[in-house]
Amino acid sequence: MAVRERRRQAPRVGVVMGSESDRPTMEEAVRVLAEFGVACELVVRSAHRTPELTARWAREARKRGLRVLIAGAGGAAHLAGAVAANTRLPVLGVPLASSPLGGFDALLATVQMPPGVPVGTLGVGAWGAKNAAHLALRILALEDAALARRLDEQAAALARPGSRRGG
Repeated sequence: MAVRERRRQAPRVGVVMGSESDRPTMEEAVRVLAEFGVACELVVRSAHRTPELTARWAREARKRGLRVLIAGAGGAAHLAGAVAANTRLPVLGVPLASSPLGGFDALLATVQMPPGVPVGTLGVGAWGAKNAAHLALRILALEDAALARRLDEQAAALARPGSRRGG
Protein backbone atom coordinates (compact mmCIF):
# COMPACT_ATOMS: atom_id res chain seq x y z
CA MET A 1 0.00 0.00 0.00
CA ALA A 2 1.45 3.33 -1.05
CA VAL A 3 1.71 6.08 1.50
CA ARG A 4 0.50 9.43 0.25
CA GLU A 5 2.31 12.50 1.37
CA ARG A 6 -0.19 15.08 2.46
CA ARG A 7 1.07 18.56 1.75
CA ARG A 8 0.00 21.38 3.93
CA GLN A 9 -2.38 23.59 2.00
CA ALA A 10 -1.47 27.26 1.63
CA PRO A 11 -3.92 29.56 3.42
CA ARG A 12 -6.57 31.10 1.16
CA VAL A 13 -8.48 32.99 3.84
CA GLY A 14 -7.11 35.48 6.33
CA VAL A 15 -8.91 35.79 9.65
CA VAL A 16 -7.99 38.85 11.66
CA MET A 17 -9.29 39.92 15.06
CA GLY A 18 -8.84 43.13 16.97
CA SER A 19 -7.89 41.55 20.27
CA GLU A 20 -6.83 38.21 21.71
CA SER A 21 -10.12 38.22 23.65
CA ASP A 22 -11.93 37.88 20.27
CA ARG A 23 -10.27 34.51 19.58
CA PRO A 24 -13.06 32.20 20.83
CA THR A 25 -15.60 33.84 18.52
CA MET A 26 -13.31 34.06 15.49
CA GLU A 27 -12.22 30.45 15.90
CA GLU A 28 -15.79 29.58 14.90
CA ALA A 29 -14.89 30.84 11.42
CA VAL A 30 -11.67 28.83 11.46
CA ARG A 31 -13.62 25.67 12.36
CA VAL A 32 -16.03 26.12 9.44
CA LEU A 33 -13.16 26.66 7.01
CA ALA A 34 -11.34 23.59 8.36
CA GLU A 35 -14.50 21.51 7.96
CA PHE A 36 -14.19 22.16 4.21
CA GLY A 37 -10.42 21.70 4.10
CA VAL A 38 -9.68 25.39 3.54
CA ALA A 39 -6.57 26.60 5.32
CA CYS A 40 -6.45 30.06 6.85
CA GLU A 41 -4.13 32.32 8.73
CA LEU A 42 -5.35 33.70 12.05
CA VAL A 43 -3.81 36.91 13.41
CA VAL A 44 -4.44 39.65 15.94
CA ARG A 45 -4.16 43.19 14.56
CA SER A 46 -5.68 46.40 15.84
CA ALA A 47 -6.85 49.34 13.76
CA HIS A 48 -6.10 51.54 16.78
CA ARG A 49 -3.14 49.96 18.60
CA THR A 50 -1.18 48.64 15.60
CA PRO A 51 -2.46 50.56 12.56
CA GLU A 52 0.75 50.22 10.49
CA LEU A 53 0.99 46.47 11.15
CA THR A 54 -2.69 46.11 10.26
CA ALA A 55 -2.28 48.03 7.01
CA ARG A 56 0.80 46.00 6.03
CA TRP A 57 -1.00 42.72 6.78
CA ALA A 58 -3.86 43.75 4.49
CA ARG A 59 -1.63 45.15 1.72
CA GLU A 60 0.46 41.96 1.57
CA ALA A 61 -2.44 39.51 1.87
CA ARG A 62 -2.74 38.77 -1.85
CA LYS A 63 1.03 38.12 -2.13
CA ARG A 64 0.66 35.52 0.64
CA GLY A 65 -1.99 33.73 -1.45
CA LEU A 66 -5.03 34.92 0.48
CA ARG A 67 -8.23 35.41 -1.52
CA VAL A 68 -10.76 36.52 1.13
CA LEU A 69 -10.29 38.32 4.45
CA ILE A 70 -12.52 38.02 7.52
CA ALA A 71 -12.17 40.76 10.15
CA GLY A 72 -13.78 40.59 13.58
CA ALA A 73 -13.83 43.45 16.07
CA GLY A 74 -16.04 44.93 18.75
CA GLY A 75 -16.66 48.38 20.14
CA ALA A 76 -15.59 51.05 17.64
CA ALA A 77 -14.94 48.13 15.23
CA HIS A 78 -12.75 49.96 12.73
CA LEU A 79 -10.73 46.85 11.87
CA ALA A 80 -12.72 45.64 8.85
CA GLY A 81 -12.73 49.12 7.34
CA ALA A 82 -9.01 49.60 7.98
CA VAL A 83 -8.35 46.27 6.26
CA ALA A 84 -10.66 47.09 3.33
CA ALA A 85 -8.91 50.43 2.84
CA ASN A 86 -5.63 48.58 2.28
CA THR A 87 -6.61 45.72 -0.04
CA ARG A 88 -8.80 44.96 -3.04
CA LEU A 89 -9.60 41.48 -1.73
CA PRO A 90 -13.13 40.86 -0.43
CA VAL A 91 -13.38 41.79 3.26
CA LEU A 92 -16.08 40.22 5.41
CA GLY A 93 -16.75 42.01 8.69
CA VAL A 94 -17.88 40.30 11.88
CA PRO A 95 -19.11 42.72 14.57
CA LEU A 96 -18.37 41.40 18.06
CA ALA A 97 -20.29 41.99 21.26
CA SER A 98 -17.47 43.28 23.44
CA SER A 99 -18.96 46.48 24.83
CA PRO A 100 -21.92 47.40 27.04
CA LEU A 101 -23.94 47.94 23.84
CA GLY A 102 -23.91 44.22 23.07
CA GLY A 103 -22.39 44.52 19.60
CA PHE A 104 -24.84 47.08 18.23
CA ASP A 105 -22.07 49.69 18.12
CA ALA A 106 -19.76 47.27 16.30
CA LEU A 107 -22.52 46.35 13.85
CA LEU A 108 -23.13 49.98 12.90
CA ALA A 109 -19.39 50.74 12.64
CA THR A 110 -18.80 47.71 10.40
CA VAL A 111 -21.82 48.00 8.13
CA GLN A 112 -21.70 51.74 7.42
CA MET A 113 -18.64 52.08 5.19
CA PRO A 114 -18.02 54.90 2.71
CA PRO A 115 -18.57 54.14 -0.99
CA GLY A 116 -15.55 52.45 -2.55
CA VAL A 117 -14.38 50.82 0.69
CA PRO A 118 -16.83 47.92 0.89
CA VAL A 119 -17.09 45.51 3.80
CA GLY A 120 -19.56 42.65 3.58
CA THR A 121 -20.99 42.71 7.08
CA LEU A 122 -22.35 39.59 8.75
CA GLY A 123 -24.24 39.11 12.00
CA VAL A 124 -22.91 39.83 15.46
CA GLY A 125 -20.85 37.21 17.26
CA ALA A 126 -20.38 33.50 16.66
CA TRP A 127 -23.16 33.16 14.07
CA GLY A 128 -21.62 36.06 12.15
CA ALA A 129 -18.18 34.42 12.31
CA LYS A 130 -19.60 31.14 11.03
CA ASN A 131 -21.51 32.86 8.23
CA ALA A 132 -18.43 34.87 7.27
CA ALA A 133 -16.60 31.60 6.78
CA HIS A 134 -19.51 30.15 4.78
CA LEU A 135 -19.55 33.26 2.58
CA ALA A 136 -15.77 33.06 2.13
CA LEU A 137 -16.22 29.43 1.01
CA ARG A 138 -18.82 30.49 -1.56
CA ILE A 139 -16.47 33.15 -2.90
CA LEU A 140 -13.63 30.62 -3.18
CA ALA A 141 -15.98 28.10 -4.80
CA LEU A 142 -16.45 30.43 -7.77
CA GLU A 143 -13.04 29.19 -8.96
CA ASP A 144 -12.81 25.84 -7.14
CA ALA A 145 -15.12 23.16 -8.55
CA ALA A 146 -14.30 20.61 -5.84
CA LEU A 147 -15.18 23.08 -3.10
CA ALA A 148 -18.38 24.01 -4.96
CA ARG A 149 -19.38 20.32 -4.97
CA ARG A 150 -18.76 20.03 -1.22
CA LEU A 151 -20.91 23.11 -0.63
CA ASP A 152 -23.68 21.61 -2.79
CA GLU A 153 -23.48 18.40 -0.74
CA GLN A 154 -23.73 20.37 2.50
CA ALA A 155 -26.76 22.29 1.22
CA ALA A 156 -28.46 19.03 0.27
CA ALA A 157 -27.73 17.58 3.72
CA LEU A 158 -29.15 20.68 5.42
CA ALA A 159 -32.32 20.41 3.33
CA ARG A 160 -33.04 16.86 4.51
CA PRO A 161 -35.88 16.53 7.00
CA GLY A 162 -34.56 16.29 10.53
CA SER A 163 -31.25 17.99 9.78
CA ARG A 164 -29.87 19.50 12.99
CA ARG A 165 -26.91 21.36 11.52
CA GLY A 166 -26.59 25.05 11.03
CA GLY A 167 -26.53 26.87 14.37
